[in-house]
Amino acid sequence: MDNKQFLGKIVTVKIDRPLGSKHPDWDFIYPVNYGYIPHTISGDGEELDAYILGVSEPLQTFCGKCIAIIHRLNDDDDKLIVVPENRDFSDEEIRVLVNFQERFFKSEIVREDKF
Repeated sequence: MDNKQFLGKIVTVKIDRPLGSKHPDWDFIYPVNYGYIPHTISGDGEELDAYILGVSEPLQTFCGKCIAIIHRLNDDDDKLIVVPENRDFSDEEIRVLVNFQERFFKSEIVREDKF
């Protein structure tokens, strides 16, 4: 599946790791809502993951705009960046907000205007 098809689109995210929850295997707390796009398959064989930025309360589902993709260069598990429709984040802001998990991977941020 080409994940670039999601850029600029409104998507619904099912949150399985809400803001403030503890990762089941690793010793960290999620500082953002994290979930997946139902009925998709990512490169790792699981559903396509998404970080929700710009929301400061734990969620169960979220409908927002995909503004970017974290494309991991040393792992086959891209992550969508989904935000409220009226929000935007710079590449630097995205990196800071997802660093809690992405610091372990080499990645690039893909935007609509970059392909």
